[in-house]
Amino acid sequence: MRSKIDAFLGKTLVLIMSIMVINVLWQVFTRYVTGNPSSFTDELARYLMIWIGVLGAAYVSGRNLHVAIDILPTKSNKKTQKLLKTIVTLLVILFALFAFVIGGSRLVYLSYMLGQQSPALQLPLAVVYVIIPVSGLLIIYYKLSDLKKLLS
Repeated sequence: MRSKIDAFLGKTLVLIMSIMVINVLWQVFTRYVTGNPSSFTDELARYLMIWIGVLGAAYVSGRNLHVAIDILPTKSNKKTQKLLKTIVTLLVILFALFAFVIGGSRLVYLSYMLGQQSPALQLPLAVVYVIIPVSGLLIIYYKLSDLKKLLS
C-alpha cells in the first residue's frame, strides 16, 4: 500500500510541476512576445507552488528523505536510538495532526464559509488550502507505518 501511495504522490508532484513549468512559460511568452501578459498565470503559479511544497513535504516524509539532525542518535547505543526515533516519530505525528490536519481543516472550513475566492482565477481558496490537511493525513499515515515497523 505504501509503495502505491509513494508512486501516486511522485506522479502527482511531477504532474503539478509540469503544469507549473508550462504555466510559467506561457506567462513569459505572453509578456514578452505578445506584449499582453496573461492575467491568471501568476496566481496559478503561486497556488501550484503551495501544492508542490506541502505535498512534497508529505512525499519526502514518507520516503524518510527529510533533513534530520542525527548527532545524538549516532553517539547512542541501539536501544537509545530506537527510543529517540520513536519519540521523534510521535512528535512528528502530533505536529502533523495539530498543525496540518486540525489547523488546515479549520483554514479550509473558514475559507469556505467566508466564500473567499482568488482574484484572477475566481477559484475558492478552500480548494487551494485543502492540500494542507490532505498532506497532514499522508504524513500521519507514513509516520504510523514507520512507528509500526520501528516497534515490531
